[in-house]
Amino acid sequence: MRQWTWGRRWTVRAVSFLLAAFAVLGGLAIQGHQKAEAYQRYLANSRRHAFAELSTGLNELDADLQKGIYATSPAMLTSLCTQIFGKAMSAQMALGELPYGSIELEQTAAFLAKTGDYAAALSRSAAVNGGCTEEEREGLRGLSAAASALSAQVAALQSDLWAGAATLEDVEAAEARLSAAEGGGQEVAGSVYQTIESDFPELPSLIYDGPFSEHIAGRTARVLEGRPIVTQDEARLAAAKFLDLKPDIFTLVSAGEGKLPTYGFSAAVDGGELYVEVTQAGGLVMQVISSRAAGTPVLSREKAVAKAMEFLEKRGYPAMRESYFIDQGGILTINFAAVQDEVICYPDLVKVSIALDTGRVVGFESEGYLMNHTLRSFPVLSVSEEEARDVVSPALTVLSQQLSLIPTGGEYEVLCHEFKCRNEEGQHILVYVNVQTGQEEKILILLEDESGTLVI
Repeated sequence: MRQWTWGRRWTVRAVSFLLAAFAVLGGLAIQGHQKAEAYQRYLANSRRHAFAELSTGLNELDADLQKGIYATSPAMLTSLCTQIFGKAMSAQMALGELPYGSIELEQTAAFLAKTGDYAAALSRSAAVNGGCTEEEREGLRGLSAAASALSAQVAALQSDLWAGAATLEDVEAAEARLSAAEGGGQEVAGSVYQTIESDFPELPSLIYDGPFSEHIAGRTARVLEGRPIVTQDEARLAAAKFLDLKPDIFTLVSAGEGKLPTYGFSAAVDGGELYVEVTQAGGLVMQVISSRAAGTPVLSREKAVAKAMEFLEKRGYPAMRESYFIDQGGILTINFAAVQDEVICYPDLVKVSIALDTGRVVGFESEGYLMNHTLRSFPVLSVSEEEARDVVSPALTVLSQQLSLIPTGGEYEVLCHEFKCRNEEGQHILVYVNVQTGQEEKILILLEDESGTLVI
């Protein structure tokens, strides 16, 4: 009897424990499902909010662009350009919060970046030149027309979203659809974004001092102009001679097209992989990259800089001056710029990396030099060093001065007085004053530590 009673109690307890466990699991499942639903609602609301911000930003951007067309005073144009830049950046931020694949809204993102940069360039131009030219005003008209068309498309799509006729897919769905399309599989339905991208308005051709200017896309490398096209074997020989290595260790791995077509070669050197790019026009080495990790440094930085300078001189880069360097993992990378008539030409940039354990060149980059180097005619100095010095902030102490040619945002060049200064905290600042206008062109901050100097 006692055994039966004990067994019944054990059974009851076991059943009770099981029922309790099921209840807890059921509660957790319900709670998890509720959290998942709440998270999905949060995501949906966030996406709708971001899309609403994008729609509002485009509408306000269109309005400010239209106002800019009619502005006549420099102050008003500068104010409107500042607003245009701000609206373009706000729309870009909203765009970044939307779920889409890497290529889904590339035209929209490019338009916003181009418009913001153009407005910033016009604002600088208006401050210096007292307004804008008719050509620049035409650029505003073209951007306004594109913004108006794009704003109407986004507004119509927003109405469909609120009405439930369209939905914003999540990132996983977008990526799966894009992957299927790229894989050449069955036809995959497009997202709501493709409605915008497929009917994207035509953008105007802008010629201005900025990275999206049409004149930049058509630039050719000055150093390579008129040079004959070399064969793969000639390029292989050029790579070997440049690095004092044997040609037969180099294997062709690429023959690229584009703005600067090159041959790419790889070779196993010193326990690492060496990659060298040689221009098809002229057969000049444009880039060297080594995967080898450097060992314990035995070479001083001063000797490494001297080795890099000697390397450049022997390979046809005379009159180069080092500016800044950085030591990363036992590899010293030095920036060099060409010098002409005591003017340091920063657009003619060459980078050389020296391994501090072996003293060998393990990195090289000369695209800036190939694109920009030429014999220049410098303008007459309308602003003296003393007059330019007066432009420098009184909060800075001038340490030195030199003449420098610096690139602008659009790859134009401007001759400046370069003043190296020190602030109250001991930090070094570079101030560039235009030798013709007396205006500040650029201010750079030098971040210096034991590894070298970073310029921002």
